[in-house]
Amino acid sequence: MSEALDPTTLQRQRQPLVLTTPTGLQSIDELGQRRRIVIALNVTTYLLMLWLAASVLGSGGWTAVGAVLFVGFALGTPWTVLGFWNAVIGLWLLHFHTNAIAEVAPFAAAGDIATPITIKTAILMTVRNEDPARAILRLKTVKASVDATGEGKAFSYFVLSDTNDDSVAVIEAKAFADWKASDPDGDRLTYRRRTNNTGFKAGNVREFCDRWGNDFELMLPLDADSVMSGVAIVKLVRMMQAYPKLGILQSLVVGMPSSSAFARTFQFGMRHGMRAYTMGQAWWVGDCGPFWGHNAVVRIKPFRDSCELPILPGKPPLGGHVLSHDQVEATFMRRAGFEVRVLPVENGSWEENPPTMLDFAKRDVRWCQGNMQYLKLLDTPGLHAMSRFQLVWAVLMFVGLPAWTVMIALLPLAAWQAQGIVDYPRGAAIFLYLLFFAMYLMPKIAGLADVVLTKGGMNQYGGPLRFVASAALELVFSFLQGAISTIRTTIFMVGLAFGKSVTWGGQSRDAYGISWRTAVENLWPQTLFGVVVCGLLYAISPTVLCWSLPLTAGYLVSIPFAVVTASPALGRLFQKIGLCGIPEDFAPPKEVTAVLGG
Repeated sequence: MSEALDPTTLQRQRQPLVLTTPTGLQSIDELGQRRRIVIALNVTTYLLMLWLAASVLGSGGWTAVGAVLFVGFALGTPWTVLGFWNAVIGLWLLHFHTNAIAEVAPFAAAGDIATPITIKTAILMTVRNEDPARAILRLKTVKASVDATGEGKAFSYFVLSDTNDDSVAVIEAKAFADWKASDPDGDRLTYRRRTNNTGFKAGNVREFCDRWGNDFELMLPLDADSVMSGVAIVKLVRMMQAYPKLGILQSLVVGMPSSSAFARTFQFGMRHGMRAYTMGQAWWVGDCGPFWGHNAVVRIKPFRDSCELPILPGKPPLGGHVLSHDQVEATFMRRAGFEVRVLPVENGSWEENPPTMLDFAKRDVRWCQGNMQYLKLLDTPGLHAMSRFQLVWAVLMFVGLPAWTVMIALLPLAAWQAQGIVDYPRGAAIFLYLLFFAMYLMPKIAGLADVVLTKGGMNQYGGPLRFVASAALELVFSFLQGAISTIRTTIFMVGLAFGKSVTWGGQSRDAYGISWRTAVENLWPQTLFGVVVCGLLYAISPTVLCWSLPLTAGYLVSIPFAVVTASPALGRLFQKIGLCGIPEDFAPPKEVTAVLGG
């Protein structure tokens, strides 16, 4: 006869088995419910948008132009719809939920417990033809900040160079040697330069893992423009230490104060818009989060054993080494049984943004080529459905851009055809247009609302007057910059089909001026496109031209926009009056002051 079971054991046996994510922190059923809600919201909204578009474009009978516009709208709208719902959910969590962080980042509390760090972390800075003094100053600043927490002995520092310019390499090696000789912890400072850059940045980090990975539990990759506070790093490491099944963990990475008018305006919009969007995204993405490739803590063993990037079949630009490595590594880390998480708070993690429109466009096409390579990875065995969706979403982010370019190119012809339709639904067309813009702008609207609803929020941006003026300026800026980028990326995507590829090298970080000649040489296609489209619209319907300006004005002013926003004088003026300032402009942390001076 079996022994009698006590009541506690019987009660435990009657309880249903709850499946959780690898850390044990979240119920899989709960995350599944959140994802079903988001899917329902997005699909319903998307189908409603398509129905409205069909009712407008199909009025008077379908034409070839109407059909192409409808397909373009169908391809270009999904990113806007998901952005809308991410922002709405994020704003709700931030201001209408009792404990948003517990909902989206249940691991976060471990970072606030003063637990001694018992695992070793390597902080890596990857460089390629960068300003050596600038890069090493940032890594030195990170080390000083970590040391100030009292946990410095648990960290080592590496400069991993892929520099192929020998003159830069000589300065780079000397700058590091001087630092190592002057630092009492020189035995924890290492410089390594590869003779080739096989695999690009991902190959650089992979070589580190193969060579030194057994000596460390975690690594924290930094770009040459990255800075993190010691407090932020220690908190993330404590979270990783508390939950061994966390594979990748990152907080929000925000821009640093800049003397470039372009960078200031761009990162002002990103700063207030990113928090609500990322909070909403993290709520339902959960354990299958994205990876931004730097300013993140990564568990080395599963990364080394399970996240090696494949060599894609075929020739470049879409074959060969994976360029946008970060999101692929995130999907592989989750496949290996480890969570990939975002802590959606501003947590002492900074980077620098491109100082000019031309630098921004160059970065954008690098990302475009890398993301389009994901098409060859969608059938990778063993990926979680959410991870596979992340790859699809990264592709759609760029597929939508040529779709919108084609739609705008056909706008004059569509306006001409609409004049021949007796009962053209102008009210429905205007409603769809305004609805789309409201959804497109929702991440910005939610971000602005977040600042306004946060006690003292506008004061962090220099006060209500500066904040409102900066918000208005950034809204206009975003429409102009978006139009210019769309044409540039569309041209590049056409080039991809014919084998055109990007060159990966050092990036401009500091403000500098752009000559009118340089702007004309780079942006004449945008200007020509704008003149043709707007000229035809003016001839056909000046009213439609006026309505189109949020989408088309950027083409017409692309050349002066690039020159003016790159002007050092304008940047200095913005700094002087505090326009488009971010919180670090008005209350700079010591790490920011250390690398920027002042």
